[in-house]
Amino acid sequence: MTAAEADLDRPEPARPDPGAPEPGRPEPGAPGPSLVRTLPGSAYTDPGVFADEQERIFERTWACVAFAADLAAAGAFHTVTVGRESVVLVRGRDGVVRAFLNVCRHRGARLCTDDAGQLRRNLQCSYHAWTYDLTGRLVAAPNLSSMPDVDRVEYGLLAVHLREWLGYVWICLADEPPSFEADVLGEVVSRLGEVAAIERYGVEQLALGRRLRYDVAANWKLIVENFMECYHCASIHPELTEVLPEFADGYAAQYWVGHGAEFAPTAAGFTVDGRAGADRLPGVTDEQDRRYYAITIKPQVFVNLVPDHVIVHRMTPLAPDRTVVECDWLFAPDALGRDLDPSVELFHRVNVQDFAACERTQPGMGSRAYRDGGVLVPSEHHIGAFHSWVTARLR
Repeated sequence: MTAAEADLDRPEPARPDPGAPEPGRPEPGAPGPSLVRTLPGSAYTDPGVFADEQERIFERTWACVAFAADLAAAGAFHTVTVGRESVVLVRGRDGVVRAFLNVCRHRGARLCTDDAGQLRRNLQCSYHAWTYDLTGRLVAAPNLSSMPDVDRVEYGLLAVHLREWLGYVWICLADEPPSFEADVLGEVVSRLGEVAAIERYGVEQLALGRRLRYDVAANWKLIVENFMECYHCASIHPELTEVLPEFADGYAAQYWVGHGAEFAPTAAGFTVDGRAGADRLPGVTDEQDRRYYAITIKPQVFVNLVPDHVIVHRMTPLAPDRTVVECDWLFAPDALGRDLDPSVELFHRVNVQDFAACERTQPGMGSRAYRDGGVLVPSEHHIGAFHSWVTARLR
């Protein structure tokens, strides 16, 4: 038996608590195996596993589903997919955004079939014309007046729990949702050390500079794992490592609580060619200036913070081997008249490079060579905490 094989046969070490501060980079010769097992290949290909994830993860946790400014006017609606459900978001005449299961209470027809639009007055089913106001109450239906026993509130649309934060709409399908402060804000604290660190970017006041949609032929977990580590950065991200040279060493910015990767001395801004970008956001501190921070908010959100803009990824898993990712570049409103292409192009290239790598990896998940999984090297060991998080929820 080789030394490497012996390492693989050892019991897996305790994985790090994702909420605890990391002690720093692993030192050469530190105790413990260099290689830690991953999830098995079936976790990325099995339709049964994917169905369990939809039910036990995506339908029970908070999901970031829409940019609130896209629902600016009363009657504006968006339809989104969370888990196995279609949900319609609509801004009421009172200015409040609400979420409902996108299902008519009469015979189950889908109410809104468009991705987005503007309602004239109410939500109306095109099948039998059952009609609901923007608070979800049943207000009209053919012959409804002859059925006085029909409770218009009881037969209204089924509401979905909703919060607004960072200028985005977050929803949870669970009957009793987990604490938003623990599940969502807790992820920020475990990465940045305090929620105030992200609030200084004033994301709620930022405007949409660009949005790109990527249809990725890979399992959602591969995308999360890729975002969490930088062991691959020197191999496939030449533009990124020019701006963030420490990424060439393979250590991701998410590996230490509160750590942000520092810009190269030659980089004037977070742009594809290192030129200056927009002006620094007013709330960003000197300590946060010229640094990049990355946050994974499990299970489907990535937030990227740089001094002059914020990049938000939102994932929607549609199949074991298909995930749609929407990426928003957010800037101060007065920056929208500037040339944003160099800023957008940098992370667009990173996205394309990352998603291509995930698509190259997906076929291997079904190979017998990956039946028992692969391995994580020391700079990737923190991904083990993500695997533990997934496994715990599937139990």
